[in-house]
Amino acid sequence: MINTKIANANQIANQRHLFDMPDDIAYLNCAYMGPLMKTSVRAAEIGIQYKVQPWTYGGSDFFTYTEQLRELAAKLVNTDSDNIALVPSASYGIQIAANALPIDKGGEILIIKDQFPSHVYPWREKAKACGGKIVTAERPDNGDWTASVLKSISPRTEILALPATHWADGGYLDLETIGKAARDIGAKLALDLTQSLGALPFDIAVVRPDFMVAAGYKWLLGPYTLGYLYIAPQWQSGAPLEHNWMNRKGSEDFSRLVDYQDEFQPGARRFDMGEKSNPAQVLAACAALDQILDWGIANISDTLGARNSRVADHARQLGFLVTEDEYRSPHYIGLAYKDGVPKGLAEKLAENNIFLSVRGNSVRVTPHLYNTEADIERLFDALHYVTSRP
Repeated sequence: MINTKIANANQIANQRHLFDMPDDIAYLNCAYMGPLMKTSVRAAEIGIQYKVQPWTYGGSDFFTYTEQLRELAAKLVNTDSDNIALVPSASYGIQIAANALPIDKGGEILIIKDQFPSHVYPWREKAKACGGKIVTAERPDNGDWTASVLKSISPRTEILALPATHWADGGYLDLETIGKAARDIGAKLALDLTQSLGALPFDIAVVRPDFMVAAGYKWLLGPYTLGYLYIAPQWQSGAPLEHNWMNRKGSEDFSRLVDYQDEFQPGARRFDMGEKSNPAQVLAACAALDQILDWGIANISDTLGARNSRVADHARQLGFLVTEDEYRSPHYIGLAYKDGVPKGLAEKLAENNIFLSVRGNSVRVTPHLYNTEADIERLFDALHYVTSRP
């Protein structure tokens, strides 16, 4: 379990100076879209300049920068860069997993209640095509998603398609425990960590998933349409979604591209998306991952967790329903109203430069290192003013 109340000597000082974020903006919505840091913007400008003057972008640059990005992404999850594919979205990676993982007639694919659609539709199609069945772990009354998932595993479970953090309200899934339970029955594990990677530690060697994907534009603070897909070595010989020229062996030699090859680039590279070498995107993403690795994901998690635990305590005192800290991912808070979220709440808050999301019956509050105590105070003042009482 996670204990977000424990103070850590490695908590990170406020980093707002690294972002282009005016003092009168309280942006508490990283789960919606993480802002680019100034370093990423400068890196993107360098990449754009390559397109302005394309004679400065050499043939080797198509591969050099993407390999740098691949190495950084591998460090995030403690794996070898050969196991990482560069993809445009989480759904792209999930489709690769759904294509690769077998399921028998009558076999079950386990998801959780109200899972994000991109991590549901491919599995529904998979089950339909193979005569399988989707099983849904129900929302637990006490917030313990891990127990709900474990209870839902049966001898017929063949694939567990799960997140680490529920996208709507931050509910936490203990993937180490779940991963072991999956292996014990021979089931496969396919993870979408879009709402956790970069803010919640994750170790491939510990959880041992078959596939793991994360879009890079949220907690990884990168550009849109760029994500990272881990593929376990035993699945790397499968068919990619697309057959583009860069994924074939020897494509670094532009003079021999029409010497068509049956062999692919090594490891997970065969699954890379086409036109992956967009220099503005790749350089911006490299700058973001560099900074995240420098901060340390465990330190980010501790820092956000300590603050959010105080926010949760305050919210409970005001009458909001908040999942207990041990069942909530430390970087996330869902403030639930007993009688439903007041109509137009997010829009009214935005009029006061306070930005967050409403998901279901919860106000989703997802700050990052750029947020200050003043941002949190403004949020609660505004909630009290707009709604009087939750």
